[in-house]
Amino acid sequence: MTAVTFVQASGERKTVQGLEGESVMQAARRHGVPGIVADCGGELSCATCHVMLDEPWLESVPARTSVEEEMLECTAELPTACSRLACQVRLTPSLEGLVVHVPRSQK
Repeated sequence: MTAVTFVQASGERKTVQGLEGESVMQAARRHGVPGIVADCGGELSCATCHVMLDEPWLESVPARTSVEEEMLECTAELPTACSRLACQVRLTPSLEGLVVHVPRSQK
């Protein structure tokens, strides 16, 4: 299990336990984290699981693919250098304690 803390735009925090190998999006949906819409179910085709990783975690995850980069251009809120699609970040033991910020809007 890997602990992931989701921080809402309001500042409210929710820490969940994700399974190794599942995506951050899957962990969020399984635990009812608000703000992770995931309309496409993790197929990298909707950009409604946009999150921003805390900057220190950027080096711990694989780089964004060109397809993810394109999808981030479709997010409701402007992407930042820390933006990721939660469906594209897979949990590993090295991500224990990962902190992600959920934008105010996904649509």
